[in-house]
Amino acid sequence: MIEVLPDMPDGVIGIEVSGRVRGDELREFKPVMDDLFKTGEIRIVEVIAPGYEGFGPGGLAEDLKLGLGMLARHHSAFKRIAVVSDKEWVAHALHAFAWMIPGELSVFGLDDLAAAKEWAAG
Repeated sequence: MIEVLPDMPDGVIGIEVSGRVRGDELREFKPVMDDLFKTGEIRIVEVIAPGYEGFGPGGLAEDLKLGLGMLARHHSAFKRIAVVSDKEWVAHALHAFAWMIPGELSVFGLDDLAAAKEWAAG
């Protein structure tokens, strides 16, 4: 499941993923992402919920298409991405692929959501 998070600072997009994220969910979410990314500078807080189980049918392929498409169209607009999760594999994966991500990237624990929002807005 993918949800837009409320109560974000001005200019910050909040997204939470939980359960198994399927390809059809990502396709349905794409217009929402397109609208969110019309803001100029892209500052994201992505919360990976404790119940996140990975990708369901077609999820990985759609995630790659969505992510790479956003990067291609908005590469220079990415400023800060805060990933919030207590899953160790998330931090390891992000550190391994950080060189591919435009802008600044920081990883926060679930207890540090407020700090993640503040950092992303900064």
